[in-house]
Amino acid sequence: MKKYLILGLVMLASCSTKSPLKPDESAPRGVQQAAALWTEKDGTPQDFDQLVADYYCTTDSERLVLFESLSRIFEQVYQSADMLTVELLRPTQLTNAAEPQEPDWIMSGYSPLAHFSDDMFDNKLAFITIINFPHYSLEEKNRLGKEWSRQEWAYARMGDIFTTRVPAEVNTRMAQALAEAENYIADYNIYMGNLRTEDGRQLWDDDKILLSHWNLRDELKALYQSDNLEARGRNREKQEMICRVMQRIVDQSIPAEAINNPDYIWQPYSDETGGNEPYTRYRKILDIAHAYFAEDAYCPSAPTGIRRNFEEGVEIPAAELDSLFRALIGSKQVAQVAAVIKERLERDLRPYDIWYDGFKARASLNEDALSAQTRKLYPDANAFAADMWRLLTKMGFYSEDARRIAQHIAVEPARGSGHAWPSLGRKEDARLRTRIPENGMDYKGYNIAVHEFGHCVEQVLDMYFIDHYMLSGVPNTAYTEASAFLWQHRDLQLLPDGQMGNGINNPDEVLDQFWSMYEIMGVSLVDMQMWQWIYAHPKATPQELCEATIQIAKEVWNEYYEPVLGEHDCILLAVYSHTVNAPMYLPNYPLGHIVQYQLEEHLAQYKTQQEFAQEYMRIYRLGRLTPKEWMIQAVGEAPSIDPILRAVDTLCGETQRQ
Repeated sequence: MKKYLILGLVMLASCSTKSPLKPDESAPRGVQQAAALWTEKDGTPQDFDQLVADYYCTTDSERLVLFESLSRIFEQVYQSADMLTVELLRPTQLTNAAEPQEPDWIMSGYSPLAHFSDDMFDNKLAFITIINFPHYSLEEKNRLGKEWSRQEWAYARMGDIFTTRVPAEVNTRMAQALAEAENYIADYNIYMGNLRTEDGRQLWDDDKILLSHWNLRDELKALYQSDNLEARGRNREKQEMICRVMQRIVDQSIPAEAINNPDYIWQPYSDETGGNEPYTRYRKILDIAHAYFAEDAYCPSAPTGIRRNFEEGVEIPAAELDSLFRALIGSKQVAQVAAVIKERLERDLRPYDIWYDGFKARASLNEDALSAQTRKLYPDANAFAADMWRLLTKMGFYSEDARRIAQHIAVEPARGSGHAWPSLGRKEDARLRTRIPENGMDYKGYNIAVHEFGHCVEQVLDMYFIDHYMLSGVPNTAYTEASAFLWQHRDLQLLPDGQMGNGINNPDEVLDQFWSMYEIMGVSLVDMQMWQWIYAHPKATPQELCEATIQIAKEVWNEYYEPVLGEHDCILLAVYSHTVNAPMYLPNYPLGHIVQYQLEEHLAQYKTQQEFAQEYMRIYRLGRLTPKEWMIQAVGEAPSIDPILRAVDTLCGETQRQ
């Protein structure tokens, strides 16, 4: 590199650590940003000047050489740390590992990258990165990025790596809080065979064990399948009981002995033992909140966890998402779709009908028969792994592409409900974690596994098929959720005897997607408002947070759901486990549904499965642009609810005319 001496051309930005350098706005952008993070511990102003003189790139070719070198370093560091994390978490996350012991639980909160930022600032690599690859705000990325080349986008993403200096001990605190919340949720099983009605009847078999909230919700959905009035009555009784269990999880009136306990018999409607769960759910949330508070002081450009999550993580401001969600759940189309559901159920709607599942093709099928088929296909994780090539080729991928994608996905048996774990480098696999009982994968598990497979396919495409490592990934987790939804909606079609088709050509699939948005947008609003309340009450107790969350859930329900589903002050919107173990993640789901529908509408123009798959591959190789720019390059417009509102309006209008 050529020498480039900048004596005193630095800028003092507002920062939690006071820089000894004098401000000068005439310095190059990256130099200004590096100066704002320079502390007395890092050296004198003369030391900073020398660093700039030694490492500031003055030509495009020098900058490209530095970029390639840094990209290689960061990939090696990230993937090595990730591989260590995967190995340390095996006992607590996977069933094919040894039973977790106390050291395993301790290490589940360990973060190999906790000291990474500190180390990179100490050895000055962070400063070298910043002076040559400056950070651009979200507004700048959306405005300037329209004209950027792929290389310029990759440079901009490198500029996002070092924007703050959060101490290692603060990073460790967050990692521990998240790990403890994950461990708490992973074992939140309800033994359904232990539940009793008020007259002492048992509604489920002894071996029915459901993880909250995922399996409880999915069981409730499956109960819409009924062949006759008598079966409908039994299923409604079960749905009412699941609803009651969910409410008691939210308000913490659930007996502590009823959680993950095969021996405790209880009546959800009346059993008040006094030994209720001691607000553990909300204590775990506050532990994470306090870790966020500790980070806040070191993040002047986004001084709250809320702003960091939405403006720097999701890259869509929280207020914008709030408005988008309220526009849909407050739309006239909600009443139109609710009227269709009411007609099909032949009764007034109940609160749990927020999870109505009768629009899906599977609703008319026998789930026991489906489970018999999936158990035979997938007796264990290895069987699902062996079938991935077939799933990909049936979706339309060419044989060689399918082989290459499948070889980079590892299927592993999960202790929890299942999840996808992306690779952080090209020497490790994406991991599909799925829960498979001893008697094989039932249909619910298959449906979840196909969802997670959709995540993994995306993760392989934008890692192994991408042009720049710094662009690997998607704009935010909503965009990987969109891929997962694309696959999950085709789960029946992907069975060996299934016939592939296009989801949005089926009117019921459109209504199903709309109703899913309606449900999860309310859940997301509760989650977002809960975090706003937490920041307004930083000294809140777990009991106070519980009471506040319940009140928020009631208010959202009463405004947007009671007019359609009834029951004043219902608290079901607060039941999602993500509220505990995945802070502020829930808004990614409705955003993912929005993106999915726009993708479905775009992909519908491709007439063959091969054309569909090739366009899907093109889109998911765009990488980590901003959400807005990604959508424009993918389908020609920014994220919007207008397409599905128009579709629902048309469909319901046709139904009324008929």
